[in-house]
Amino acid sequence: MCKVFTITLQGAAQDWFHTLLSESIISFKELAFIFTKEYTSYRTIKKKSDHLFNLCKKHDESLRDYIKRFKTEKANIVGYDDRIVSSAFKNDLPAKHLYNKLTIAPNQTLAEVFATAEC
Repeated sequence: MCKVFTITLQGAAQDWFHTLLSESIISFKELAFIFTKEYTSYRTIKKKSDHLFNLCKKHDESLRDYIKRFKTEKANIVGYDDRIVSSAFKNDLPAKHLYNKLTIAPNQTLAEVFATAEC
């Protein structure tokens, strides 16, 4: 299995494998452990829609910049749910009148919510 494993590696991972000392690994389990230890920090953690509830408008940030930052974070979420994203966006709006304006029409699409906020 160790020999087959090597042909699946590419680029930096393959270079890393070739730096291992000959006969320094005695089992596939050990190889898997060492490989995981080496490359775990490079793994991207997939974010879910509810991650957006952690975003807050900064005190010195304009609403336009906050919307831009929110949209950037949203773009990193694969398969997001419009309702959750919309709720997360509305959750930390700084102006009560804007929050009220957006919650009056709760069936707005996400695009409509952003358009209303940007006006």
